[in-house]
Amino acid sequence: MSVLFRRAGLFTVLLFLTAATILSAAEPVPGTLTVHDSLTAPNQPATIEATLTGKKLLTESGQGGEPIELLVAGKVVVTSMTDGNGRAVLSYIPKAKGVVPFTVRVGTTPSISATETGANLIVWEHRSPMMAVEMAALMEDAEGRRPMPDAAEELGKLTQFYYNVLYVVTEDKTVGTNDQVNAQARQWLKDQKFPVGHILVLPSGSEGFGAKLDELHAAGWKTLKIGVGRTKAFAEAFLQRRLEAVMVPEPAKGEAPRKAKVAKEWKDVRKRM
Repeated sequence: MSVLFRRAGLFTVLLFLTAATILSAAEPVPGTLTVHDSLTAPNQPATIEATLTGKKLLTESGQGGEPIELLVAGKVVVTSMTDGNGRAVLSYIPKAKGVVPFTVRVGTTPSISATETGANLIVWEHRSPMMAVEMAALMEDAEGRRPMPDAAEELGKLTQFYYNVLYVVTEDKTVGTNDQVNAQARQWLKDQKFPVGHILVLPSGSEGFGAKLDELHAAGWKTLKIGVGRTKAFAEAFLQRRLEAVMVPEPAKGEAPRKAKVAKEWKDVRKRM
């Protein structure tokens, strides 16, 4: 009898563990969805890239084969599936210029818990004048908590009737992925009441932004002719392409490239443009 009881007990334990494993496998994995700003022109397709990662135990990885939905004005306009790296590409054609806030979310699936996030689709005419602004030139301190005096007001004047603005942020792996850096920059700009613009997250150094300048010009954004920045590398990316560069605040002696214009504070920037 004792042997039978032991066998029965072992069978019960195995049955319990099997049921627990099946139940655990059926539970949705916590998911994280990230996305960054996109830029396009009216009646031209915009490519919106979203990345879905899931966490199992202590490991986080891209989740493939999951449905992703793009929502504009609260309505689903495009759906796509993630690839093996958890990346989904959604194409959308806006009709008019402006800023189009959008949301991406995980569609109906049993394997990932519901998650969503959002960003901006920037829709500009190719002929409209553009300026690039290094985010570091907007910040008074290295931590980025306080904006430079008058920066939001002065940039607002520049963008109200004339310029469209590109914000350039340096990659920071301590903050997270480039999508997460993009989202953090977007929130800071909103909190500090800066005008809405297109956010680019790029490697540090003149080569990183220089390559992006060339890419933008090749894509038809040839009205991007001036950059306002804080670092020598940012200014050099423009000057090397015979474009204008303004440095603010005034850099230390010897830090400004020879042909760069210098503004002591943001109230002086418009005078240098």
